[in-house]
Amino acid sequence: MATEESGTGLPTSIEAAWGLRERPGKGPRPGLTLGRIVDAAVGIASADGLGAVSMSRVAAELGVSTMSLYRYVSAKDELLTLMEDAAYGAPPPGDPAKDWRAGFTDWAWSLRTALGRHPWVVNVPISGPPSTPNSVAWMERGLACLRHTHLSENEKISVLMLVSGFVRNEARLTFDILAATRRSGDSLETSMAAWARLLGKLTDAERFPAVTAALQAGELDTPGGPDDEFVFGLERILDGVEALVSARS
Repeated sequence: MATEESGTGLPTSIEAAWGLRERPGKGPRPGLTLGRIVDAAVGIASADGLGAVSMSRVAAELGVSTMSLYRYVSAKDELLTLMEDAAYGAPPPGDPAKDWRAGFTDWAWSLRTALGRHPWVVNVPISGPPSTPNSVAWMERGLACLRHTHLSENEKISVLMLVSGFVRNEARLTFDILAATRRSGDSLETSMAAWARLLGKLTDAERFPAVTAALQAGELDTPGGPDDEFVFGLERILDGVEALVSARS
């Protein structure tokens, strides 16, 4: 196990998640572990939202004092990072027989599914590059899809960031729309129809010809399928990546 001089520069709790540290030698309670702390925090976020997570609330859920948590997690920011890692979980194994595009498509859909299990995770602030076990495993899984292309390592990283950013942004937009719909008490179809009627009253063909054309075509009246925008956006991004892969070949 690593000591204080392990040299990773990571917080103690992150090193512990990697298995580089033993549990605190003078733990206030034998049953308290970093895993239990993270699981309790994830449970609170899933039940009441990310804003409900605090060190004191987690301590209360576990029946321990707030100060006892600080032997395992020195700050709430560290706890959020560990919660995010737990929410993503380990990526599913890839199929080496698939070409890069099919593999990367599977990777993107798997990432979207992981986000869907814990919608609050998209609200965790990004504080740095991947440094936790599951986040690095997702990175490895995505980069492995590109291993047989002629892209440079820098280009592979850029593709990974582009696609993961799209998945996260699309998921956040979807979650926000669904949350707003639930608050209004209306269905998504009713909300979209009301929005289209409002735009019809606010706009005219002279000032907003493109919006008017979309309204007249009925494209703004009803929502598409739940996956339509994700499929469209992912395919267009991968079209661009495919052009780059072909150019490098």
